[in-house]
Amino acid sequence: MIGIGLKWLLAAVFFLSVVACRQKKKIEESEKFFPVLSFLQSQVAHVDTSLYSIRKIIYVDSLRNDTVYLKREEFRDAASDFLSLPDLSEDKYHERYEQTKQFDETLNRVLMIYTPLKPEKELVQRQEVLIKPDQATGDKVTNIIINSLVNTKDSLVEKRMLWKVDQSFQVTITRQLPGRPETVSTFRVVWGEDEEP
Repeated sequence: MIGIGLKWLLAAVFFLSVVACRQKKKIEESEKFFPVLSFLQSQVAHVDTSLYSIRKIIYVDSLRNDTVYLKREEFRDAASDFLSLPDLSEDKYHERYEQTKQFDETLNRVLMIYTPLKPEKELVQRQEVLIKPDQATGDKVTNIIINSLVNTKDSLVEKRMLWKVDQSFQVTITRQLPGRPETVSTFRVVWGEDEEP
């Protein structure tokens, strides 16, 4: 009789541990960071194999200065500011960044925001993923916004980057060198339906 009771007890403990592991796995999956780098790499791969007309627009002092057409082979290079950033979806960043989710009714977007717990030690200062909810066709990522900062004893370089999914990206670089005025340069690369503001 004791043997049967012990078997039932062991079976119950095993069942509860399996259920607990599954629940823990579901929680961990829901807390995973959005794979921004993989997403952007897929966008670049798409443009690499497309027939889009790709334009690079350069701004100086907020004024349009020059427009050049890029070959498909040059697109990846133009997007290197995005592709060279760390992948925050890697496990090692989960303890270094905080993820917050919110819904913006004005934009009708879900915002996934990533901020470092110790900003002075991280390159990426803020990363936002904007998602348009749609029950009929599925949720769609619309924009990715990334701010990065490199601060050395000789310079301060801040990059504000915006990726408009399937349309364009923009990079604004602010440089501050000792004893010199701050410089700001911006370029946009357009391949989809995006038109200039």
